[in-house]
Amino acid sequence: MSNRREFLKEAATGALLLSSQAKLGFASVMDHHAVPGKSKVVIAKDPALHGQSAQPDEKRVLALLDRAIASYTGRDPADAWKHIVLQGGAQDKVIGLKTNGLGGKGISTHRALILAVAERLQQAGVKPGNILVWDRNARDLEACGLTINTDPSRIRCFGSDVAGFEDQQVSWGSVRIKLSKILTRECAMVIGLPILKDHSGAGVTFAMKNMYGVIDRPQDLHASNCNPGVADLNCIPAIRQKVRFTVGDAMSSVYEGGPSFRPEHLWYPNALIVGEDRVAIDHTAWTLLERKRAEVGLPTLEAAGREPRYIATAADAAHGLGVNDPQRINLKEV
Repeated sequence: MSNRREFLKEAATGALLLSSQAKLGFASVMDHHAVPGKSKVVIAKDPALHGQSAQPDEKRVLALLDRAIASYTGRDPADAWKHIVLQGGAQDKVIGLKTNGLGGKGISTHRALILAVAERLQQAGVKPGNILVWDRNARDLEACGLTINTDPSRIRCFGSDVAGFEDQQVSWGSVRIKLSKILTRECAMVIGLPILKDHSGAGVTFAMKNMYGVIDRPQDLHASNCNPGVADLNCIPAIRQKVRFTVGDAMSSVYEGGPSFRPEHLWYPNALIVGEDRVAIDHTAWTLLERKRAEVGLPTLEAAGREPRYIATAADAAHGLGVNDPQRINLKEV
């Protein structure tokens, strides 16, 4: 993959999130401009992102990323990305970019976004070899338009099919799985790059469900609409502590028939959704998906029997992964 340009900004979470992060030994990426008691989420949109093409314009994607990060942090993008790396404890360490190519070429994390984030990380001083783009396997990465590369002098790109999984299982609640060695042994921090999709079981797949791509047997966690599977999985310490930020790809999406590509249900929100609170991000994504479904005359996900209940579970006292109450989400659209 080619090299790219600048980097990100701090991040705002409310007092509850700051408290829970402090228990894990972390500070928030955003330590000013925060609204007490609220988690900040930014939706940045560019209606002209795609133009006449099915693929978004790379320059516009980079500009949209900068706008999202600047709005989220209140800092210049270059300074912001440096701060994110610092707060993530990833100075001179490996930063993983966890993509999602499960849906195939038509509905996977866009290559332009992956390159834009990698560019900004390098401009923040991250060495190319310390950027690792990864997913479940080569097939999913190639669906994102990427090429497998293990050269330590360049941006690396490979899946758990190359790295393997830990021999020992880890557990939390209902979950008992093996984690990818990319997560456990390679990455000091992870930036999630999920793509927004409808899901035939979970209802919505975005920030938290993207973590199904870091374990050996995701098929074991789909019972009861993936509840509490998604929430329990995200409480596994390596996931909870290392996945520090989400740059959610909502540039294109499927609002029905997912998680596979359904061209008849494809739509273009032309947006990025960024933040630290994975629960607040997923609740925001759910709202966008429901809005589109209502627009085209489809029933709500609850009426369809697949409300994403795992979002509320992730926010409960036992999990404490974030907030799902709209009154406690500081949502900004730019």
